[in-house]
Amino acid sequence: MTRVLLTGASGFIASHILDILVARGHSVRLTVRSAEKGEKLLNAHPSHKDKLDYVIVPDIASPGAFDSAVQSTPPFTAVIHTASPFHFNVTDTKKDLLDPAIQGTTGILKAIKKYAPAVKRVVITSSFASIVDSSKGAWPGKVYSEADWNPVTIEEADRDAGTGYRASKTLAEKTAWRFVEEEKPNFDIATINPPLVFGPVKPYMSTLAGINTSNEKFRNMLEGRYKEKLAPNGGYVWVDVRDVAEAHVAAFEKPEAGGKRFFLVEGSYFSNQQFVDIIVKNFPEYKDKFPTTREPNDGFEEEGKVYTVDNSRSKEVLGIKYHGVEECVVDVVKSLKELGL
Repeated sequence: MTRVLLTGASGFIASHILDILVARGHSVRLTVRSAEKGEKLLNAHPSHKDKLDYVIVPDIASPGAFDSAVQSTPPFTAVIHTASPFHFNVTDTKKDLLDPAIQGTTGILKAIKKYAPAVKRVVITSSFASIVDSSKGAWPGKVYSEADWNPVTIEEADRDAGTGYRASKTLAEKTAWRFVEEEKPNFDIATINPPLVFGPVKPYMSTLAGINTSNEKFRNMLEGRYKEKLAPNGGYVWVDVRDVAEAHVAAFEKPEAGGKRFFLVEGSYFSNQQFVDIIVKNFPEYKDKFPTTREPNDGFEEEGKVYTVDNSRSKEVLGIKYHGVEECVVDVVKSLKELGL
């Protein structure tokens, strides 16, 4: 059994990480923004309540936000830091995106170094946003891997919400690697870098109105919002949330994962037309929610017109076996039906 600190525990990815942690018998402290969220998470795991506790961190960007959270008896040996914003409801890029991502990451690393000397591994949720160079567009012929870095600068972050988000993830991750290099703390780090994350939502943490950004497309589809025409795909590559969660846990359980980035990506392209076809096949009651006219080429770009991805490190080091697209979509719909769709 390992004592683990899980930040941002009410988030979409973190709620799946928690499932794996408790299933493997780890003792977990959660950080949440409110007691209500903490109690929901505890009540969702009644048979593990003796191994779960939570602390409230209302603002991860405030100085010393994690100082008390990282102190524990028995002490933590691993930290999984998922707390960071992913939304485009931005009025102030610095306040809404950059500060929470960058200062939240710096703050927890400083707190661990100062107050949690037993911690050996910190796993950080980063993103494909810190790998992809969006200025290159679809970049035919490019193969993205962990070796790639988004060249975005802090000066460019104000351009729009999407650029601000990508900058927040890139700069936060760079800050983490620089901290370890310069401060030489008692721990090493690993980062998990997924693209769009789809998968089932937890009914005890979600409402239809408040589901995570990546899954909004499924809710909108099932509510008939795209009955006249499907929305643009909004990306090319994807991953199932359960694989991202597994990667976070494997990244602290496996010593050889230290000091590495992991590009968590299923490997194939997706399209909204593909999702519609899977939904209609498995849930024919939703057929009338979708356009009668199909998207050209089933909604995919022409072959060879989009970059490809290399997910070999996640398979070889972390042992990830990726969920397929049909299983993922079916499980998303089942979870949304539980929420009342």
